[in-house]
Amino acid sequence: MMTSFLTSPSSVSASGPVAAPRWDLSDLYISPEDPALESDFIRLTAEAQSFETRWKGKLGKASAAELAHALQGYEVIEEGLGKIGSYAQLLFAAHTTEASVGRFAQSVRERLTALSAHLLFFPLELNRLDDAVLEAGFQENKDLASWQSYLRDLRVFRPYQLSDEVERVLMDMAVSGRNAWVRLFDETMAGLMVHFEGKDQPLGDVFNYLTDSQRERREAAAKAISATLAAENKLLVGITNTLAKDKATTDAMRGYPRPVSSRNRANMVEDEVVDALVDAVQAAFPRLSHRYYSMKARWLGLEQLEHWDRNAPLPDVQDKRLSWDEGKAIVHRAYQDFDEEMGRHAHSFLSNPWIDAAAVPGKSSGAFAHPVVPSVHPYLLMNYHGRPRDVMTLAHEMGHGIHQMLAGQKQGYLRSNTPLTLAETASVFGEMLTFQSLLDGESDAKCRHHLLASKVEDMLNTVVRQIAFYLFEVQVHDERRKGEIPAERLGEIWRDVQTRSLGPAFHFTPDYDLYWSYIPHFIHSPFYVYAYAFGDCLVNALYGVYQDSPAGFAGKYKEMLAAGGTLRHQELLAPFGLNAGEPSFWTRGLDVISGLIDQLEATPHS
Repeated sequence: MMTSFLTSPSSVSASGPVAAPRWDLSDLYISPEDPALESDFIRLTAEAQSFETRWKGKLGKASAAELAHALQGYEVIEEGLGKIGSYAQLLFAAHTTEASVGRFAQSVRERLTALSAHLLFFPLELNRLDDAVLEAGFQENKDLASWQSYLRDLRVFRPYQLSDEVERVLMDMAVSGRNAWVRLFDETMAGLMVHFEGKDQPLGDVFNYLTDSQRERREAAAKAISATLAAENKLLVGITNTLAKDKATTDAMRGYPRPVSSRNRANMVEDEVVDALVDAVQAAFPRLSHRYYSMKARWLGLEQLEHWDRNAPLPDVQDKRLSWDEGKAIVHRAYQDFDEEMGRHAHSFLSNPWIDAAAVPGKSSGAFAHPVVPSVHPYLLMNYHGRPRDVMTLAHEMGHGIHQMLAGQKQGYLRSNTPLTLAETASVFGEMLTFQSLLDGESDAKCRHHLLASKVEDMLNTVVRQIAFYLFEVQVHDERRKGEIPAERLGEIWRDVQTRSLGPAFHFTPDYDLYWSYIPHFIHSPFYVYAYAFGDCLVNALYGVYQDSPAGFAGKYKEMLAAGGTLRHQELLAPFGLNAGEPSFWTRGLDVISGLIDQLEATPHS
């Protein structure tokens, strides 16, 4: 029988760290002092300068074959820059509080910005080419035709493009402007220590106690987190206001009608599709989160839940943790059972030093998969504590990594980049595979109930919670256009959206008004968050197709992943008979979550 998530006798104890690997970045560079890094900088600088001399001001008169040649040369340089930038970014993520690493990462950012100035003209001039000229070129030259999707996606920003001089100033100023504020946020959050249970602990470690079985411990952890966030509140409010104003200024210069408009353009998704998703999720709050958390309150024997009860385990769940080897075996088995090729890719990640999973101080919180460059391989970062959610996080980031690998190998550096709305597809699908694998292997009724409840909570966190984050961002960016937002108002907005999304089962203490301030997506990528809900609902519909007709599904699924950014969501979903433009599409995805809640209601927790 498959190892249970909840009652594994071989799980490590609930106290003490879980041994997990650190990554090895030497496939990129050996160290910041690696001579190859400086050599690449020198070579790429010369290539960028030569490229600028060869093509600047001449694209309008170039032949189709010459345009194709220029695009190929541009990609080679950009991939080289991507390799250097990825190394600095990954090193900083794993050692955020080390001053020398911070200085190195900043130096790399500054040098890359200066170098990229020689290339800035290229996408700007491409966007000034007439549509008719490009269409004729696609018909004339097959090499140029292979760049059609890249040029299509580049040109969606054409109406919002500024003069070359202004674009250059914006790029240069970002180093000491927006990017500097983001760095300040990252270094601040990575360095935060919470005084809890008599000792100072990293913020991420104390957040982990919010899943503890002892309610008094969860409450104490929550209050300790609140005290730490309160001490940094002035700084975090200042960073948020500054970046929101920076975005409002840039959006106004470019003429974007809404704060989310630039994100939707980058995601290659229509405004009305995103609006339909958000409306559908909001309408579903009562039958999803409100209903589930009312049940959870009963299971926990509480009249109302506090914010520190949201991720509490259900009663009688043994608070044991899975070792790294157990967690990776579960994930590998799920991918292998779905498709042998996917299993081989998962094994590559799990058997090579491509994952930084150790939960250590001074490291970036959260998790991500970085595509790096097609000539190397993606890297994954997470903080593995051995909890069920950590195993699901590994499955999630593994999906990203395999997606990035398949797309990069087939499409190359520039055409492999997938819009955020589709970038979450493989990750959420991987979670679903892992969950279903565990559920199918579990015969104990109580354990199955706990697995279902855990999955429902993960889906609510992905859909309901992320749309609540989106609603918070919309209101913050709308209000910031009128003036600076005080800390108290930010807390009010946060509490309002949380109350609406989570429902009457919750009572929110005033200290919860601070909890918006630790979420990195608000700082790194405004309006990123709806992509999670988009991906979850999309995968729910996609997984339904797989369950109905598994024969041939894996092949079509891998083709979808390998397409990278070359196809839009309508084209990618068409082979599966799905259309995200139809309002019923989102309802179908949300019905999956509602159906799991129905199962929980039919099998009461005991």
